[in-house]
Amino acid sequence: MKNLNRFYPHLLAILGFVIISLIYFYPVLQGKKIYQSDIAQYTGMAKEQNDFRKETGEEPYWTNSAFGGMPTYQLGAKYPHNYVKSIDEAIRFLPRPADYLFLYFLGFYILLATLKTDPLKAFFGALAFGFSTYLIVILGVGHNAKAHAIAYMPLVIAGFVMVMQKKYVKGGLLMMLATALELSANHIQMTYYLFLLLLAMGIWFLVGIIKNKEYKHLAISLGIFVVAGLVALGTNATNLMATSQYAKYSTRNDSELTFEPDGKPKASKNAMTYEYITDYSYGIAESLDLISPRLFGGSSGHEDPQDDWHLVEFLQQQQVAEGQYITKEQALQIAGSGIPTYWGDQYSVAAPAYIGAVVFFLFVLALFAEPRKIKWAFLVGAILSLLLSWGKYFPLLTNFFIDYFPMYNKFRAVASIQVLLEVCIPVLAVMGLYSFFTLDKEKQWNALWKTSAITLGVVALLFVCKGMFSFAGLNDGAITEAYGQEFMDALRMDRKTMYSADLLRTGFFILITAATLWFFTKQRLSQTTAVILIGLFMVGDLFFVDKRYVDGDNFQAASKIDIPFQPTTADLQIMQDTSYYRVFDIDGSLNSARASYFHKSLGGYHAAKPRKLQQLVEYQLAKNNMSVLNMLNVKYVIQTDEEGKEVPTLNNQANGNAWFVSNLRIVNTPDEEMRALTRMDSKTTAVVNKSKFPDAVTKTSFVVDSTATIKLTAYEPNYLKYISNNTNEGLAIFSEMYYAEGWNAYIDGKLTPHFEADYALRGLKVPAGKHTVEFKFEPQVIKTGSTISLVSFILMLGLIGFGIYTERKKKSETTVN
Repeated sequence: MKNLNRFYPHLLAILGFVIISLIYFYPVLQGKKIYQSDIAQYTGMAKEQNDFRKETGEEPYWTNSAFGGMPTYQLGAKYPHNYVKSIDEAIRFLPRPADYLFLYFLGFYILLATLKTDPLKAFFGALAFGFSTYLIVILGVGHNAKAHAIAYMPLVIAGFVMVMQKKYVKGGLLMMLATALELSANHIQMTYYLFLLLLAMGIWFLVGIIKNKEYKHLAISLGIFVVAGLVALGTNATNLMATSQYAKYSTRNDSELTFEPDGKPKASKNAMTYEYITDYSYGIAESLDLISPRLFGGSSGHEDPQDDWHLVEFLQQQQVAEGQYITKEQALQIAGSGIPTYWGDQYSVAAPAYIGAVVFFLFVLALFAEPRKIKWAFLVGAILSLLLSWGKYFPLLTNFFIDYFPMYNKFRAVASIQVLLEVCIPVLAVMGLYSFFTLDKEKQWNALWKTSAITLGVVALLFVCKGMFSFAGLNDGAITEAYGQEFMDALRMDRKTMYSADLLRTGFFILITAATLWFFTKQRLSQTTAVILIGLFMVGDLFFVDKRYVDGDNFQAASKIDIPFQPTTADLQIMQDTSYYRVFDIDGSLNSARASYFHKSLGGYHAAKPRKLQQLVEYQLAKNNMSVLNMLNVKYVIQTDEEGKEVPTLNNQANGNAWFVSNLRIVNTPDEEMRALTRMDSKTTAVVNKSKFPDAVTKTSFVVDSTATIKLTAYEPNYLKYISNNTNEGLAIFSEMYYAEGWNAYIDGKLTPHFEADYALRGLKVPAGKHTVEFKFEPQVIKTGSTISLVSFILMLGLIGFGIYTERKKKSETTVN
């Protein structure tokens, strides 16, 4: 019973996390779902895959509905023996997005518990972390994989810290399982940032180990990390191996071309330019949004307007007809309809990355009240995160990481590394609160007045510096051009008002937090009462800021979310054609998956697009090369007419699913291959890179008579069947994307080598006569990875069992002694 009572506070905390997650996202209890723009795009991308899975019970691992064809490894593919994913799904048992909010709370609570924080303080600390504005906003826009990976970060850190504190068995097992769950979230960028944090913290620990000459401890810790890491990697082997394999063919890998679409030499072979990597860099001054939410205007999308806004007053003065003026309701609607109050250094933000005024106060308190040296490890991580989030505004550090840290140049939106800070600072805040109550009265007072002076001094300094800011945003020129200078002047006045109002708000929360601790020191409040009050201030502060950006209005009926796109007249007209072809939505291009929901689309929406399709669009289709459009079997082009309606244009010249060519043009480099497409008739000629496929170029001309045919007779995402009829040996070109890591060609059931033709398509030599040609997607990486996953999971279970046995035996021996 004594042991059971010990778990009651933790069980109550977990129950509290469940209830609070459901309360915050209460519409899920009504069967509603949150509208997430990125998830709507994912639904479009994955529709063919999901439909095939429902109809057959099989996993295709390939879709032809996006980018002309690509693997589904990054589209929610399901792999055999992925038991870690089953554990993850069991933990996330609440309806989405309440499941991710619960996971935020749970992981952070466990981290605080490993740092010896009592349940009440850990409970409020976990809520403060989970309600950090950035973490809520990414749920609102649909960055689910990112949220998923962030939620498991505290668990990994907890395991790491426990090992470094010589709790080898418990820490090692926790880190192994947590790392496996972290990797299963499948957001490589966030996981990469996490291990940068662990590296920074590890260096801090290493200094102490070397200083104390604890080399045995170092060896044991490194051994545990290696074993835990290898097992975690193994349990996620299929996904990691498949993702790594696809990455070589994606826009995240280095380009093989040495010239730009305009013909100029490439400045760098790197897949992503410096400008693209650092496009979203957090402004140095803008970092102050961490402690006061709307210093830089809040959101670039919308902020709920107030009756006393200068912009609302200005709009009410505008005449819409003789004697008629805009009403206050109309003015409020216009002011809240996407006018960007945000004026920071980024092109757009959904909301400020606000961590809380109370959290900021307690973080500073930790610097004076927390005696444990581990606080410096978290401080190092927080500072590194902040400096790297500045990106192009702090080029000295950013350039060093881009040039010398492996994989760092594969990720964009460097501002998102600030998530590490949003883990470290709340940890320090709760550590500071915990330790404050362990100090004697003199030290408590000393820490309290220093913290109050610093935090309120920052607020006062920002008031003084208000006149130094221009309150001008990157998009203000366009707004001025569209609405006039007076409109812009009113908007800037409102930005100034937000600046002052939110600084006062921050000052207020700092004052009431300091006052609560002061009353405790004067014995006018008990410790429990003080903690509860501070916890409520801390969570309430964040809660009401979060509600500005994600609330019940973001939810819709499940039927609308499950079917995010409705067919237009153009879609319906195209869908009457039941043959196999592609559609190119010019307006959506490569940044929308709407067309993928209804058609085999040339476009799509993904952070790692197939590189060669992207290049064909940039180097050829953007220059209206119809021959390339034809070889991609684009039968319909969706365009917008002068009235804004979508119109499908029939392309009668599309090459079809497959065709025989009479000429083979030999080139030796990717550059020559791409240039050859510019002036080539894809119906009669194919181009092949001899340096890559020497066996494909034994002859350069073929006889194609009028009776030669090759027709598609069966289609599935992962299976294509053709019937070839030709009196001569022929070279067939297929309007399917070449992907060597899984697609196999068979002629009359016999495996036959095929090759890449026309830079991105498939080519195959077909013997004379009538033959059955089949393409099957049979990725070996799935089979190999699944075997590794199974073996690794069994090993994980064995290690967990051994760890439990060891700990019980140790406890039993301690009790006897």
